[in-house]
Amino acid sequence: QVQLVESGGGLVQAGGSLKLSCRAASSIFRFNLMGWYRQAPGKQRELVATISSSLSTNYADSVKDRFTISRDNAKNTVYLQMNSLKPEDTAVYYCNLDRGGRYDSWGQGTQVTVSS
Repeated sequence: QVQLVESGGGLVQAGGSLKLSCRAASSIFRFNLMGWYRQAPGKQRELVATISSSLSTNYADSVKDRFTISRDNAKNTVYLQMNSLKPEDTAVYYCNLDRGGRYDSWGQGTQVTVSS
């Protein structure tokens, strides 16, 4: 329903950092819950982190203390700062709106590859 474009992925060495951006074509001020998700080859898409309009955050245990999600409503953008990257973080990362368990269409995502 709302166009979302992920960017910022790339090839990074283990221990490095990367910041992903999710830009919306329209205002995200009215959307309560937005999140980052990832899908590794041969695995199901999984939740990485979410952030609410009140800036409450939730993280998967695997990324807790390493990743930070944030949002800038004025810029219609959600970010994911990833530090201390591990090879296990390698996946395609997606951004989306969570409408009570329902999502808008998934975009192309951005590839994150972490080498050893």
